[in-house]
Amino acid sequence: MNPIIKLIRPINCLMSSLSIPIVMITLFGLDIDHSNLLVSVVGMLTVFFFTAGGNILNDYMDRKTDEINHPDRPIPSGSIKPKTALVLSGVMFSFSVILPFSLRLFLPITIVILGVILMMAYEFRLKKKGLAGNLTVSILTGMLFLFGGAIYEEIYLPALLGSLALLSTVSREIMKDIQDIKGDLDRNTFPMKVGPELAKRTAFVFVVLAVVLSPFPYILGFLPLTYLLIVIFADIIFIYSLLLLESAEKTQKYIKLAMAVALVAFLIGGLT
Repeated sequence: MNPIIKLIRPINCLMSSLSIPIVMITLFGLDIDHSNLLVSVVGMLTVFFFTAGGNILNDYMDRKTDEINHPDRPIPSGSIKPKTALVLSGVMFSFSVILPFSLRLFLPITIVILGVILMMAYEFRLKKKGLAGNLTVSILTGMLFLFGGAIYEEIYLPALLGSLALLSTVSREIMKDIQDIKGDLDRNTFPMKVGPELAKRTAFVFVVLAVVLSPFPYILGFLPLTYLLIVIFADIIFIYSLLLLESAEKTQKYIKLAMAVALVAFLIGGLT
């Protein structure tokens, strides 16, 4: 595989960019006109380039540990020089900032610029700072959906979706750190600071907050009963993952499953 493609990780970028059509369908269902499709393309490209920039920057920052853990990656293998990767990351981020200007809307541009700043802060400082790093990743996840709403000039429902994504991502990130506690020798993760048990309880608090927030799209009249019925199933999976599963690996996988079911709830709610 071409080393630049390996750096960019296009499948990962595409998965992130799917947040845009998810928001579009949640907002408009099948009542999508030509202008919405054009806006969606701009939004997806923006998210794609932003994610690509983050992926490349991540590989650049991890190049020393990757010499041991992932020597086949483009930078440690010598396929791409570190400076080249850093420049390429800057180009990807630049595209992600420039593209929203075509929409002539202030809020999407602001969200992307803040996202780039947060990504830089995470990679250069917060990544090894425990809960602060977990929160930063989660905020960036939530901002994907907020950006998706901003490009359509619809904020409230995407903000709810983004908040649910943020809360559940914090929980999953903490559980991932519990799972990796023995191998994270170069990081001072939240479970390392407070211990696995307290970390798990903290993850549970964020899950409870997500569960409490989940009915509000229905309560506020944004989505119909079909949404509520499916999201209750997602809530059951969330609670089950942290109450009944002892394995951190299984727990974070079930949280991921619950997040997927919640996305389906938004999609079905939008379509109905």
